[in-house]
Amino acid sequence: MQRVRLSAAGAVALTLAALLAGCASKPAEDKTSNWSPNRIQAEAKDNMHDGAYDKAIPLLETLEGRAAGTPLAQQAQLDKAYAQFKDGQKAEAIATLNRFIRLHPASPAVDYALYMKGVINFNDDLGLFSFLSHQDLSERDQKAAKEAFESFDELVTRFPDSRYTPDARARMRYTVNALAQYEVHVARYYYTRGAYVAAINRAQQAVADYRDAPALEEALYILVQSYDKLGMNALRDDTRRVLTQNYPNSAYMKHGFKDPDKPWWQMW
Repeated sequence: MQRVRLSAAGAVALTLAALLAGCASKPAEDKTSNWSPNRIQAEAKDNMHDGAYDKAIPLLETLEGRAAGTPLAQQAQLDKAYAQFKDGQKAEAIATLNRFIRLHPASPAVDYALYMKGVINFNDDLGLFSFLSHQDLSERDQKAAKEAFESFDELVTRFPDSRYTPDARARMRYTVNALAQYEVHVARYYYTRGAYVAAINRAQQAVADYRDAPALEEALYILVQSYDKLGMNALRDDTRRVLTQNYPNSAYMKHGFKDPDKPWWQMW
């Protein structure tokens, strides 16, 4: 049998490989293994206070497991959702809040969980305010804004006396107005490009879904103009009557479209 001789370098390489393999298989030391739940919570809060949300999240996950079945574990879930949100992990934060609501439906903190869900989606950048940057618009996703409204709506319905309800109501009004303006902006986009049927569809959607929103005046004006372009005179005249009855001093009927470079929320 032929023997294989190793050079000195080869022997050293094998030794190093064995040492590395041994290190790799050795589990990482858990610095919290001897910590009390209160100490873990305090460390996590310190990290959150310092803005180190990425360090706080694993600590809160550990706390949730160590203190399972206690109010401390519930608080850890809520703190983790907030840390995930601040760390830019919005989907993960929503999942954590949904899990909290599912596991603790009778918790006194459910109102906060619903509020946080609404706030996370309210601040999401899925296109709610994309028209302010003058991007070409077609069918951008409004899912986050609608889900924000649903969370706030559930909050104010189930917990009318919650400390978070007044702010939720204000955000609901703002969201409705923004969504209505979005639909109208898209309708105007189509109208200016001669796509009058598409303009009518979007303007009608705004009128049907967002009653009393400020943007409905322009939606009705777009309908009047689009019907006129298509020669649909009866519908044009009916819509004009609705417009003048609801907005007798309509600036649109006097001056046409407003300055497209002026944001909808700017009133001066």
